[in-house]
Amino acid sequence: MLDLKRIKAVTLDLDDTLWPVWPAIERAEKALENWLSTHAPMTAALFSNVVVRNEIRAHVVRTRPELKHDMGAIRREAIRLALYRSRENPLLAEQGYEIFFAERNRVTLFEDALQALEFLSARFPVVALSNGNADIERIGLQRYFRANVSAQAFGVGKPDPRIFHAAAGAVDTVPENVLHIGDDAMLDVLGGLNAGMQTVWLNRAASEWKHAEKPHITVGSLTELCDFIAA
Repeated sequence: MLDLKRIKAVTLDLDDTLWPVWPAIERAEKALENWLSTHAPMTAALFSNVVVRNEIRAHVVRTRPELKHDMGAIRREAIRLALYRSRENPLLAEQGYEIFFAERNRVTLFEDALQALEFLSARFPVVALSNGNADIERIGLQRYFRANVSAQAFGVGKPDPRIFHAAAGAVDTVPENVLHIGDDAMLDVLGGLNAGMQTVWLNRAASEWKHAEKPHITVGSLTELCDFIAA
């Protein structure tokens, strides 16, 4: 059961917690495809093959293990490798990635997200804690967050306890006094529990919990969580 008296700070997942991520990714991939069709048509044709595109990404991950937690760098290097294989200008990778990244950050928030951010940030220091590469400043949400800890910047991702501990340290508190909120059972809930935090499982899809350890509270929306805290 959630102990509200212990909460001194909140860490908050981003993708699929504040917005659905795949619609944004699909739009970003389409924008990159359109851009490549004009500026690097051979690469666009190569990328149109899903099997080849996945192989290129896998090659980057395999040969550049230092990029494991940097989704942006993996994407950029995959574009660069595709350009090289297509015998087109690899220097276009930076521009191509910027086209992708701009669209990736054009997200549509869940209906409960803004109100929840206002509620939580008025009561606790809130830290963005994500394995993804969303940019809260580009999205326009930076005013709600005291800090931003990402796997690509920290070099370690959830569920590793070190990134949770870093997020607690970013607001000068200890993990035991932090409430972590996220949608992913393994990365967010089990990761947060293992780091010593209280956890909220945001279960929008009403999925079944399949693990022995359980979140301190399960909610179907951020509004439900805020109502619980307010009560």
